[in-house]
Amino acid sequence: MPTARLDWQPGLAAGQPWRWWTAAFVHWSALHLGANLLGLVLVALLGAAAACRGRAVAAWLLAWPLTHLGLLLQPALRHYGGLSGVLHAGVAVAAVALLRQGARPRRWIGIALLAGLLLKVLLESPWLGPLRHVAGWDIPIAPLAHATGALAGALCGWLLLRR
Repeated sequence: MPTARLDWQPGLAAGQPWRWWTAAFVHWSALHLGANLLGLVLVALLGAAAACRGRAVAAWLLAWPLTHLGLLLQPALRHYGGLSGVLHAGVAVAAVALLRQGARPRRWIGIALLAGLLLKVLLESPWLGPLRHVAGWDIPIAPLAHATGALAGALCGWLLLRR
C-alpha cells in the first residue's frame, strides 16, 4: 500500500521524518480528499483576505511538520493522513496575521477567528481518544490533528509575525 510509506505513524516518526510533511498528502477516501481540497481553497482565500505574505507563509510551512509531530501526544493514533491539521494551522496563522495588523476591524476579525477555532477544537474533545466517527463522513476524524494544527499555527504565527 503506497500510503503506508507516507502516512503518519508514531513508531516511524523519528526514523522517517519525511512523514511529518507527507502525511498531509494521504487521503483515505474521495470525500476526504474533496473536503481537504475545498478547505485548502478556503484557507487560501482567507490568507489572501488577511494579506498574508512571506512571514505568514513561512509560519504556516513551519507549523506543518509541528502539527504532525504533535500527534505523538496520542500514541494510540497508529495512522494519520490528511490535510485538516495543516489547514487548521493555516487558519490560526491568518488569524494571528489579522491580530498583528493595525486596523481595529481586522484585529477583531482575528480575535473572532481564534475564538472560533478554539471553540471548534474544544467541542471536538481531542483528549477523549484518537478517533471520532462523525455522521456524514466515510472515515473517522482525528481531533488531535485539528488541535495540534491550530496550536502550531498560532505559535508559529505569533513568533514569525512579530513586529
